[in-house]
Amino acid sequence: MVTIRPDRTALILAILLGSWHLVWALLVAAGWAQPLIDFIFWIHFVKPVYVIQKFNIGIALLLVGITAAIGYVIGWIFAILWNKLHT
Repeated sequence: MVTIRPDRTALILAILLGSWHLVWALLVAAGWAQPLIDFIFWIHFVKPVYVIQKFNIGIALLLVGITAAIGYVIGWIFAILWNKLHT
């Protein structure tokens, strides 16, 4: 069984989660987030009740940074567990 490197796995997941939330922040900045979230709720048979707030660069950076950090930690833990369970 091939082992996986915790640092690379963590970095990949951090980039993935951070990028996903960066896209969301860009949608908010462009003014496209509200119609998108309304549509997503609508196709899931949910009445939209959330209102997207005005874009704030500080909050956007916090969102991307925190989710990237969480992704890094989860990726690291996943790789360690994977290697331990597959030895």
